[in-house]
Amino acid sequence: MAKKILIIEDDVQIARFVELELEHEGYQVKKFDNGYDGIHLLRNESYDLLLLDLMLPGMDGIEVCRRVREFSDLPIIMLTAKSELDDKVEGLDTGADDYLTKPFEIEELLARIRALLRREEGKVESDNVLKTADVEVNLDAHLVKRAAEKIELTKKEYDLLVYLIQNEGIVVSRDKLLNNVWGYDYTGETNIVDVYIRYLRSKIDDPFEEKIIQTVRGVGYVLRTTEDA
Repeated sequence: MAKKILIIEDDVQIARFVELELEHEGYQVKKFDNGYDGIHLLRNESYDLLLLDLMLPGMDGIEVCRRVREFSDLPIIMLTAKSELDDKVEGLDTGADDYLTKPFEIEELLARIRALLRREEGKVESDNVLKTADVEVNLDAHLVKRAAEKIELTKKEYDLLVYLIQNEGIVVSRDKLLNNVWGYDYTGETNIVDVYIRYLRSKIDDPFEEKIIQTVRGVGYVLRTTEDA
């Protein structure tokens, strides 16, 4: 069955161009020029991926993303003319899975779509719980606890923590984190990893005595507990 992709983009030419390319690739596509109609559709129909413009009339893409995340975890790629790191962080922090700056090559967009859809297909429903030291991650409930205290994480912070736990004791580079957590061969600013590591540490490490997320200078990061020493 064809994957269903929703486009929310107010630039008519871009929306039509992307729509035609996606249909050529075999996707089923619907498009809107505003967030209100898009949110209404997603509340009533199941879609596999959302392409979301940041600058929209009435309700911007950040707010659309925030509202969609209240009821859905479908992959979201933000499309925008803004390229500043702060804008990217805001979009990803709100719950977007990826961020592509205009103008973009359609081949790159298609590759990122394929990567996100593969990632979703690879998710296995289970009741697995990841544990390390006093940290516990319930994969089904997307629930994180440390020392029995519930920790609220954004989607990207959660994905980053899960990957670090799954690779406990292994030093992972920024490039590897970008490729595995962001879901594609990222070629942009690798310091976005440092930004998210800082966010994650502020919630997972800073309030507690034992610091488990460690920096390996010139290489990357490693999750290591006293039990690993």
